[in-house]
Amino acid sequence: QVQLVESGGGLVQAGGSLRLSCAASIRTFSSYFMGWFRQAPGKDREFVAAIGWSGGSTYYADSVKGRFTIYRDNAKKTVYLQMNSLKPEDTAVYYCAASIKSVSSIEAEYDYWGQGTQVTVSS
Repeated sequence: QVQLVESGGGLVQAGGSLRLSCAASIRTFSSYFMGWFRQAPGKDREFVAAIGWSGGSTYYADSVKGRFTIYRDNAKKTVYLQMNSLKPEDTAVYYCAASIKSVSSIEAEYDYWGQGTQVTVSS
C-alpha cells in the first residue's frame, strides 16, 4: 500500500517561508518522479513543481519559479518543497504526487497522491 503524507503547511505572513515535506511509503521511491500540485478555493488543482529520479531535473510553474525549490532525499524517501517570498495567491491545499511514468505537469500522469496540507498566506 503506497502512502504519501504531506506535512509542513500552516499560516504565514506574506514574504515569509515554509517548507513542505512529503514522506513516501514506496519501496522503490528512487524510481518515481515526484511532483507538487496545489488547489486554491474555487479553483482547479494546478501544477507547482516536479523532480526527476535523482533530483537533477526540476520543473516549475511560472508562477513559482525563482521562489519555490523542489528537492528530494531518496534515502529518507521524502520530497520537499521550499517556499520563499510567499504571496497571498499561494494560499491553497498543497498535494504531493508520485509517477512511475514521467516527470510531468499533468495530473493524469501521476499514480499516487497524498491527502494535502493547507498553506495560508496572509497579507
